[in-house]
This record gives sequence, structure tokens and C-alpha cells, in this order.
Amino acid sequence: MHIVDGALSTQVLVVGAAVSCLGLALGLRRMPLDKIPVTGMLAATFFVASLIHVPLGPSSLHLIMNGVAGLLLGWAAVPALFIGLLLQAVFFGYGGITVLGINTVNVALPAVAVFYLVRPFIIGARASQGLFWGAVGGGLAVALTTLMVAASLWVSGDEFIPTAKLVLISHIPVVIIEALLSGATVYLVCKVKPELFMGRG
Repeated sequence: MHIVDGALSTQVLVVGAAVSCLGLALGLRRMPLDKIPVTGMLAATFFVASLIHVPLGPSSLHLIMNGVAGLLLGWAAVPALFIGLLLQAVFFGYGGITVLGINTVNVALPAVAVFYLVRPFIIGARASQGLFWGAVGGGLAVALTTLMVAASLWVSGDEFIPTAKLVLISHIPVVIIEALLSGATVYLVCKVKPELFMGRG
């Protein structure tokens, strides 16, 4: 779901960079030492999951797993996802450097939203409940990311409106797949290490 360099207006790029810097600052402040290993693991998960992607005009179609990152990390998901996006841009040319800020915003803010909207239902829940709420969180995060990517394209110019619509439609299967994967992941965490859902985000 990366947006490539040169596709967005300067205003969108500036706002994206500013918001991502604020998110990174908050994420680093709210990342305790004991969360660093999980943060690194989820950054790697995002990096690998989104390597297999299908180009879609100025964007792309791929798995994200930002819902799981948000549920487990809260604001710390912002630096985790930023690192994944940075490495992909540098080593593989996915997205780009000038759009790194807005790509981070589009992927990470939905993760943080899921932390506040869904995670309270997972804390102390049975594994079967975790399966359901994990699926809700995973699907919701990708749906919000899809909406934000489409909005970023739409406000950058009328010529991107058809692509924005295509992004919305084409990501419906991704929302479903991410919901299933996220539900299974949260189910496993609830079974094996439920304490990962404790603490502030």
C-alpha cells in the first residue's frame, strides 16, 4: 500500500512528514525497554509481509499486518512501521523517501487507532474472544489504511481519483485476509503469552 515518489502534492507530503515526526516522537517516548524485542519482531513481520506486492498505479497491493502491530505496541507501532517502510524504500525502492512520511502516517495511525478501539476488548479475554477481536482489529486497520491512501491520492489531484477508487475496491480481499491472519495471531498470543497485551501503548 505504498505510494510512490512523485504521485502526491507538496502539501500532502509536508503534512505527512510533520504528522509522522510527531508520531515517531510519541512512539519512542512510549516504548519501554521490555517492548523493544517485540517492536523489532513486528517491524520485521511488516517488512517481510509487504515485500510480496502487486503494483497498482501510484500505489501497491500487499499484506501489511499493521493491525497486529497496533494491538501489541500502541504508539510504539509508529517507529516499528517507519523502520520497515524506510528499509523497503532504501533497499528495494518500494514507496520512496519523499513519501516516507505520508506512507508512515497511512500505515501507522490506523494501527494506533486499533490499539485504542479494539485492544481493550482483548485484555483479559479468552483465546476465542481474542480470535474475534484480533480479526476485527486486523481488518479495521487495513480498511482505515486503504481509506487514508485513497484520500491522500484524491486530495493530490483529480487525475488520481480513478486510482483512489481502484485502491478502495482492490483492497477488499486484503482486508479479509488480514482479518483472518490477525485473528489467528491474537488467538495464539492469548494462549501463549497474554501478558504482551498488558501495559500502556
